[in-house]
Amino acid sequence: MKKTKRLLGLTLALATALTALSSCGGKNVDFTAGSLPDGSLPDGSSSADASQITPMDLSQVTDPCLSVSGLAGDEVVATLGETAITAGELSYWLNRTIENYLSPFNGQMTTLPWDTEMAEGVTFSQYMLDQAMDAACFHASLRELARQESLTPAPSVAAEVDKQYANLVVQAGSDENRVIHSFWSSMLTKDLLIRLNENSDLYDQLQELYFGENSGHYPTDAEVNAYLDRSGQYRAKHILLATIDLDTREPLDETAIAQKKAAADDLLSQLRAAEDPIALFDTLMNEYSEDTGLAANPDGYTTRKGEMVAPFEQAALALKDGEISDVVESDFGYHIILRLPMNPDDFRDECISSLLEEKIEKAELDLAKMDALVKLDVGSFWDQMLSLQSAVQAELAG
Repeated sequence: MKKTKRLLGLTLALATALTALSSCGGKNVDFTAGSLPDGSLPDGSSSADASQITPMDLSQVTDPCLSVSGLAGDEVVATLGETAITAGELSYWLNRTIENYLSPFNGQMTTLPWDTEMAEGVTFSQYMLDQAMDAACFHASLRELARQESLTPAPSVAAEVDKQYANLVVQAGSDENRVIHSFWSSMLTKDLLIRLNENSDLYDQLQELYFGENSGHYPTDAEVNAYLDRSGQYRAKHILLATIDLDTREPLDETAIAQKKAAADDLLSQLRAAEDPIALFDTLMNEYSEDTGLAANPDGYTTRKGEMVAPFEQAALALKDGEISDVVESDFGYHIILRLPMNPDDFRDECISSLLEEKIEKAELDLAKMDALVKLDVGSFWDQMLSLQSAVQAELAG
């Protein structure tokens, strides 16, 4: 899981809270912390009627984590090296993990088959908890490595959170409880928000320490290109002559398909005979390509293995930079593909992020789970989370 999936940026977190305040508690978090491999909902799931959810009494809540999970927010549920993971942190990531999974269903699916076995010995409930613990451990790893390297978060991080938090209170009509409660609906607190953003700062510091320009390990162009090969990334343009109706996905008639094939062969012949085939490729692409994504991607597609249809991908990966394929047939039609070079400078930061995550994984920090984890029932957690969110939504709507 990349940094963008594991680190919650300051702007995003505060925008989430502001959205909740301005839309009566509607959820708008960055649903990226964990998902099932195929993004599908297990058989047996059902949708809960919102009217069946009993809103929590917010006046009785002093610790949202305790009210939802049964564990005090500051209770230590695990340690990674000498760095503690609290119930509050784990609950935050558990909420995000479940909401990430549910997000494709647009709020229609709230009851999940917690006891369904997703893999041998692993229930859906355990899978969600494992994903949340993975995210919490990643953040704890940053803290632990930073501690070992005598790095501390920049004081400006907490100061900026304080400033933005104060702005939220003003926008909430100086009613701080509305801000606090809107944070609760994402299992977030101001202190946790500061900690998350401090972790982001530590991430940047660790990147600079281990792989910055003065570190002695700043990745060379060759190393960046090797990373791109390992991650299966490549760039390509194509001319598409569609053999289906791109709106309905219905195939064209045989005569039309034969005409498209003849046209593709003619375009390829022009490219093969050209003195500057790459320049001609752009001209022909802009004139003849029926790719509906061309306007948004005039300079080609940057993609990775598994994201494009198989015939396109296989042909593109078989080319060297600057080479043009023969006519390639896919379910969409006939393609002529130009493989494009990738500028290492555009991917160096991504490569550094990958190198840091590899370093974190290889650090082999000792994870110790506390007995308190046994008390955390994921299904009950989610029921209480919905109750809390319902109460916050009602309050913000009032």
